[in-house]
Amino acid sequence: MKVLKGILSESKEYYLSIKRKIEKRLTELPKGSIKERRISGQKYYYLQQRVGKKISHKYLGKQKPELIIKQIKERDVLKLELKKVIASLKMIRKSEGKKHG
Repeated sequence: MKVLKGILSESKEYYLSIKRKIEKRLTELPKGSIKERRISGQKYYYLQQRVGKKISHKYLGKQKPELIIKQIKERDVLKLELKKVIASLKMIRKSEGKKHG
C-alpha cells in the first residue's frame, strides 16, 4: 500500500507540474481567432476576441499573421492537454480517497 501511495504522490506532483507549465504558457499566448475581411478587394486581418460580453477586433494588417495563427493553434492544443491533466488529477485525488476541489 505504501508503494501505491508513493506512486500516486509522484504522479500527482508530475501532473501538478505539467498543469502549472501549461497554465503559464496559456497566459503568454493570444486568445481569440483570426478573421479575414475583404474591403474593396483587399484582404485585412483582425484578431477577434471576447472582452466581457463584447467582441473586440484588433487590426493586424494586410499580411496574413502566420505567427499569431500558429500561437492560437498552440493555445487550442494546450487547452485540450490541460483538460486531460485536470481529469488525471481528479482521478488521482479520487483514488487517494480525498474529495477533489
